[in-house]
Amino acid sequence: MNEAAHRSLLRPRGWTAATLLAPSSLAVLAVLIGPIFLLFRYSLNRFDPTVLMVDAWSLDNYVKFFSDPFYRDVLFRTIYIGVVSTFVCLIMGFLPAYFIARTRSVKMKSILIITVILPLLMGNPVRVAGWLVLLGDRGVINSALMTTGVVSEPLTLLYTDLAVMIGTISVQLPFMIITLQSVIESISPSLEEAALGLGASHWRMFCRVLLPLSTPGIVVGTILCFMMGMNAYATPVLIGGPTFHMMAPKVYEQITKANNWPFGSAISVILMVTTLLLTIFSSWLVGRISQDRMRAATS
Repeated sequence: MNEAAHRSLLRPRGWTAATLLAPSSLAVLAVLIGPIFLLFRYSLNRFDPTVLMVDAWSLDNYVKFFSDPFYRDVLFRTIYIGVVSTFVCLIMGFLPAYFIARTRSVKMKSILIITVILPLLMGNPVRVAGWLVLLGDRGVINSALMTTGVVSEPLTLLYTDLAVMIGTISVQLPFMIITLQSVIESISPSLEEAALGLGASHWRMFCRVLLPLSTPGIVVGTILCFMMGMNAYATPVLIGGPTFHMMAPKVYEQITKANNWPFGSAISVILMVTTLLLTIFSSWLVGRISQDRMRAATS
C-alpha cells in the first residue's frame, strides 16, 4: 500500500482540505472582518448629543471629514509621516541587514539579531518615554549642547514633526532590518562575487543584482513599516503633544472623549482604506521597479 492510499484510509470519507479549514477560516473572518464591518455600519449612523448614536444610513460623517480642512490636513500629515518614516527605515535598515546576513559567525549573528530585537521586548510607550528624556528642554541632548556651549538656550526638539518622525522610525526600524536580513541571507554570495568578478563596481552590483533579489524583503518590510507609521498612536500623542494631530489619536478622541462613535468609526474606516490603497500601490510600484531592473540586467 502506497502512502497516498494509506492517507486516504486514515481520512474520513468526504473530508477535504477545505472542509477541515472551514471552521478556523470562519472564526478568523468573524474575529477580524466582523469588527471592520461593524465600524463601517457605525460610520453610517448619526450622532446626537442626547442619545449619542442614532441608526441611519447616511454619508454625513464622511462628508464632514473631507469637507473640513482640519481633518484633511490630519490625513495628509498621517500619510506624510507614514511614507517618510518608511523610506528612511528602508535606507537606514538595508546596510545593517546586509551586515547581519553576511556575518559568518553564528554566535555573532545571534548577538546582532538579539540586539536588533531587544527594543521590541519593551512596550512602545516605554520606548517613547526614553525619547522624552532625550529630546526634552532639559533632556540629555539639550543639556549636552548647553554644557559644551554649542547653544545658549534649549533647542525645541520635543513636540515637533521631527521628534515624531524620530520616534516613529525607532519603532519601525527593527522590523525592517529583520525582514531584509532574512531575505538577503537567502541570496547566495556567489552571485555578488560573480558580478564583481565580471567587472561590475560595487554600486552596479548592488543595483543590478542585490537590490532586485531583495525585492520580497523590501516589499514586506515596507508594508509593515508603512502600516505601523499610518496607525501610530503612542508616539504622536506623547512626543507630538496636543498640537500634533494624526488619524489614530483622532479616532480615540472621538470615540472615548466625545462619545461620537459614528464620526470616530468614519475616521477609522478612512484610515484603514487609505492605508490599504497606499500599501497596494507601493507594493505594485516596488515590484514594477524590480522587474524593470531585472529586465535591464538580463538584456
